[in-house]
Amino acid sequence: MHPAGKIIESRLQHLETHLEQENPVLLETVKSFRTLDEIGFKLGLLEGDNSYSMQIPWWPLISILGTFSAGKSTFINHYIGHKIQRSGNQAVDDKFTVICYSREETGHALPGVALDSDPRFPFYQMSDEIEKVATGEGARIDAYLQLKTCPSDKLRGKIVIDSPGFDADAQRTATLRITDHIIGLSDLVLVFFDARHPEPGAMRDTLDHLIDDTINRPDSGKFLYILNQIDTTARENNPEDVIAAWQRALGERGLTAGRFYTIYSPEAAIPIEDTALRERYEQKRDQDLKDIHGRMEEVEIERAYRIVGALEKTARDIEERSIPLVAKTLKRWRKRVFWGDGVLIGGLLALLLFFSIKANYWKGFSFTPPWLLDAAGNPIFNPWLLLIPLLLVFGAIHFSVRSLAAKSLIASLHKQSEAAGLLCNPLGSFLRSTKPWRSMLMRAPAGWGRRTRARLTEVIKSTDNYVQTLNDRFTNPSGNSLKTAHHSAAPEDSTDTAPAEEIATAQEQNA
Repeated sequence: MHPAGKIIESRLQHLETHLEQENPVLLETVKSFRTLDEIGFKLGLLEGDNSYSMQIPWWPLISILGTFSAGKSTFINHYIGHKIQRSGNQAVDDKFTVICYSREETGHALPGVALDSDPRFPFYQMSDEIEKVATGEGARIDAYLQLKTCPSDKLRGKIVIDSPGFDADAQRTATLRITDHIIGLSDLVLVFFDARHPEPGAMRDTLDHLIDDTINRPDSGKFLYILNQIDTTARENNPEDVIAAWQRALGERGLTAGRFYTIYSPEAAIPIEDTALRERYEQKRDQDLKDIHGRMEEVEIERAYRIVGALEKTARDIEERSIPLVAKTLKRWRKRVFWGDGVLIGGLLALLLFFSIKANYWKGFSFTPPWLLDAAGNPIFNPWLLLIPLLLVFGAIHFSVRSLAAKSLIASLHKQSEAAGLLCNPLGSFLRSTKPWRSMLMRAPAGWGRRTRARLTEVIKSTDNYVQTLNDRFTNPSGNSLKTAHHSAAPEDSTDTAPAEEIATAQEQNA
């Protein structure tokens, strides 16, 4: 049984069943995630009905970002071959839309709670994140998210996320928080710009957020920057000027390298009368669309590496950041307890000494109060029994100081954990390590020792093996005849079960 309980165990078994056919390498990573879960629960870094494997989306994820007039919805409709998203020159949709495959001929639109409550989707428990930046908005999750299904084969085995136009959204802070979330989870991010406004004016802060925060990321290669609706430049025949202005705007923010694409939708294109000019535009458009669609089809491969990377990152987070942070906080806690004990217990002893001296209970270094001399005549009296109430008082003071010292560090630890962006919960480990029955002489967090460290090291080593196995499937440097390269990890029919359909199945199982 999974330490989190029956619900997580059921989800992991369902995930393993799917991966057994779709990608055996990732099936092995689930076992490693189980090991991480056991370590996390032992350390207190993981609590409740939770699992590290549920903190990442297991479906290949493509995010499409941009301003409201950049033609994102038109691009999606063209790609999947269905008019599932509304499009227009003005803002027509103010929600993040998750689009996934369904076998049903009729598409469905499901509310945001379908995403917020299902750990297989990238917006699991997003209402909590929204609540952190906009009080009261977490309960309005349906105003931010929606799920749409479509029978397009282009969506088999992947999830596409369409974002609202940033500058059209009133709840800007919450929108940017969601944007940061999906950027971190995505295997591919398409950033759209409008060729009619290559140098945004009022949208400069949006550019700052989309560009400045991404160019220094270690995964910056997953971002594609696309200048859409380039056909609008045909009337003046000045695409080079527009592209130069666009690249200049990006260059001002440090984005000078990388591939830039210029496209327009064949269905929504403006008429170009000049045959030679039209052919030139179409040739460039078709080539760039082919390259973009090619990257979107390869997202399955990138997904596999992302999940292995997430496994390694989680393991290293535990060993290199979470445990040291808890150990550092425990050191501060012990120092506060020692000082508290010294002040309170020392002060109490000083008061007892002061009043006993004033009462003339001392003869030299001998404690001889009259009541003690009277009790000494009783044969059943033992003077050492007087230490029991004193020890009880000292114990009550000590454990009260321990509790107060721990509570005084909770806010600081929570703040440090959020600032570091940890995937774990150091607070749970800290509180477990400060339980009354645990000795203060134990410097390491509860559950952390040689055996736990060895298991964690084994998980980290296993990620190298997973990467090598993936490399063997998609590359063949030796040039031998083994069929290890250029083959998809999944059978063609292995992704028939869409995540939207699995919601109903999971609900029936849990009922």
